[in-house]
Amino acid sequence: MMKYGEATAYKICNFLSPNKIIFGVNAVNQIAKEIRNLGRKNPLVVTDPGVVELGLLKDLEEMLKADKMDMGLYGKVVPEPPSRIVDECAQLARDKSYDLIIGIGGGSSLDIAKGVSIMATNDGNVLDYAGTDMVPRAGLPMILIPTTAGTGSEVTRVFVVTDEKDHSKKTVFSNYVLPDVAIVDPALTQSMPLTVTADTGIDALVHAIESYVSANANPFSDILAIEAVRLVGENLYPAYAKASNMNARTGMSLAATLAGMAFTSGGLGAVHALAYPLGTLFHLSHGRSMAVMLPYIIDYNRIGNLEKYGDVAEAMGVVTDGLSKYEVSEALIDAVYRLLEILNIPVELKDYGVEEKDIPDLTAGAMKQARLFVPNPRDLREADIEGIYRKALQGA
Repeated sequence: MMKYGEATAYKICNFLSPNKIIFGVNAVNQIAKEIRNLGRKNPLVVTDPGVVELGLLKDLEEMLKADKMDMGLYGKVVPEPPSRIVDECAQLARDKSYDLIIGIGGGSSLDIAKGVSIMATNDGNVLDYAGTDMVPRAGLPMILIPTTAGTGSEVTRVFVVTDEKDHSKKTVFSNYVLPDVAIVDPALTQSMPLTVTADTGIDALVHAIESYVSANANPFSDILAIEAVRLVGENLYPAYAKASNMNARTGMSLAATLAGMAFTSGGLGAVHALAYPLGTLFHLSHGRSMAVMLPYIIDYNRIGNLEKYGDVAEAMGVVTDGLSKYEVSEALIDAVYRLLEILNIPVELKDYGVEEKDIPDLTAGAMKQARLFVPNPRDLREADIEGIYRKALQGA
């Protein structure tokens, strides 16, 4: 496992992370102190209606009031958020002269908070900065607080929004969207519904696997990714079974954070490329679209890196004694199918309303994400993508 030969030894590696990560149960109670440390006093909270309705902001507001801070609120974030939400919220931040952005919620809320941070100080609209290192100026200081255990957005240099004009995902990569502080409090994930626990847990697993088998993998990403796989293997089942299992919740929160840091260095791959169109065209959540595509992509990719897929299998607890590397990869696929079955996640696209006639549109959407094919362990052509979607349509 994790053998580094001569090529890796001389490979230049980059590792990026937030300035500070605060991790642990009730870590959110540190927020007022962290705002003071940043020299700010007028934060804007960016979140979604679900977080507001659950009352998760009441304690936060009381803590800030006790420190004589005024808290603004933008609570209109939606899943798979369109870019216009960033621009709308950023205008609010400018108009009210907020001096800090606090993102709290799932990946969509954290991504919008990142966008608002940079658009509060940069001209134009957020789609102007889609791409790599296109953002010219630093944004407002930012604190990110996840309420799910999956996306890892709280520790990454990337955010994704939907371009409503062409129904595609647009991605902004910039060191300016790394938060000043990430507060990861596993207690905040207890309110997740079963489906969200399942979907976000698989999202973390996908991040870890794709980073580990990536052509851009490096010692930093490998160490973080394989530990994230192990943590998911140990904790997703019990977290799904019992919402109040704080040990499992803590393990999943750690897995999501580690996986986020792993793919920031190691990159992602074809699971994300083929999942994105399912979100934009069929409105599947990000985690669910990842879950559906994961076993089919492993099946396609595995010959590109049998050794590392074998490491993933072992980290997930698959018994590999006496099996060839190819047989181990088959056992991994079986384990993933079993995991998805227990989490009650259907793995046939037809269960989500996809039909044969939709495959050309899905394929075209995936081709727009060709940047993700570069680090993928196996090359993909348009015909390969069509074949994977057709296999996923009816199931293995």
